[in-house]
Amino acid sequence: MRRLAAAAASTIIALTALPAAALAQPSNDAGVGSHHERGDRTPLSPMARQLGRQALPAGDGWAAAGPGTTGGSAASADQIHVVSSRAELVAALGGDNATNATNATAKIVYVKGGIDGFEDADGRLLDCADLADPGYSLEGFLAAYDPAVWGRVTPSGPLEEARRRSVTNQTQQTQINVGPNTTIIGLRGARLTGLTLMIDRASNVIVRNITFDDARDCFPAWSPTDGETGNWNSQYDLVSVRRSENVWIDHNTFTDGDNPDSAQPVYFGRPYQVHDGALDITHTASLVTASWNRFVGRDKLMLIGSSNTVGPDVGRLNVTLHHNLFDGALQRLPRVRFGQVDVYNNAYRLGGDGFQYAIGVGVQSAVHAENNHFTLDAGVTATDLLYNWGGTAITTRGNWVKSAGAPSRPVDLVAAYNAAHDPDLSPDAGWTPTLRHGPVLPAPLVPLVVGPLAGAGRLPL
Repeated sequence: MRRLAAAAASTIIALTALPAAALAQPSNDAGVGSHHERGDRTPLSPMARQLGRQALPAGDGWAAAGPGTTGGSAASADQIHVVSSRAELVAALGGDNATNATNATAKIVYVKGGIDGFEDADGRLLDCADLADPGYSLEGFLAAYDPAVWGRVTPSGPLEEARRRSVTNQTQQTQINVGPNTTIIGLRGARLTGLTLMIDRASNVIVRNITFDDARDCFPAWSPTDGETGNWNSQYDLVSVRRSENVWIDHNTFTDGDNPDSAQPVYFGRPYQVHDGALDITHTASLVTASWNRFVGRDKLMLIGSSNTVGPDVGRLNVTLHHNLFDGALQRLPRVRFGQVDVYNNAYRLGGDGFQYAIGVGVQSAVHAENNHFTLDAGVTATDLLYNWGGTAITTRGNWVKSAGAPSRPVDLVAAYNAAHDPDLSPDAGWTPTLRHGPVLPAPLVPLVVGPLAGAGRLPL
């Protein structure tokens, strides 16, 4: 144990050292904070300026492929902003939320304090009633589409149309669109609440050091044919990456805060789910690295690939997940379709009511899961960690499992799954990752390193 602790300490030092090459960017932002055209006038520390210009280190996962990921590191001084409101955030990203997704100007946006997606232009907090179409009410919707009255067919008609118009209103308010060549980085205590950061057709984006909290859907859809008894489905992720390449998501925390799905009411016999994914990577996105993030107490976590349809996603959806903490999440850690997904050195703490699985093996997926550590509560075993969503193979190497009341031990995850399920999964996903930065830790060290270092607030800002 002493040898492990010593090794962990030396590894922490190595992993937390800032890459000198990445920080050796030319600085054009002397005096930033004293002459902003927009936003807060908070002066930035030298370290904050350096981290704002930091690019993804060479070889650090799939986002290092091709041109690599530099985000807004080339931003000129007038494109460096400190923001502390929704209006300032939209202004810093280009000025118009409807068109910001196409703003390719290099920019660095520092988030200070808390920003709520429900803020109007004057800073007043809206609620769901403010965004509802006049023709919509939840009470009316529940009365009209109760399966006992409507049957198990998809809702249609005036109330469903009003619900969809309400969704459009919320999307315009709470979906914040990000353009290419952008770095968004939180100062200490930065929190984005009630919004979706949408990275769609926006390559070369970096998002770091932010707590994402409660991207709630005011108007969930009722899907009566989803599963045996129907389900409520929500629309909004905390961060959504679509049709984009070279995206680095690093040192963030993802949570539902004090509004978990477990606390929602039950309608039509099903939980009224108001959250979708934490970090979803879909619609032909690729070359994404998610590192050192903390995912806390959520249901659906990470969907990589949104459809089983064989088509544009083939050859895409290549993602690296390393040194993330998955703490108390129930499913999709991640769920994968089509992509070559490298899952290594992640720490999992799993169990509790509603736990379903960790890694979902979907259609034509090629997951390589190596040197991860799984800590399991009572009632969860190694046979529960994989789930077959129509895939055929997954490579698992060097993973360790600590079951309740037992020491950590190495476990062949494929063999454990195959012993309890049919059909078997092949243990060879057909590829070997080459894009990795820094040492790959032995699995027993992973919780010792990832636990203290993953999530927002760990970077020296």
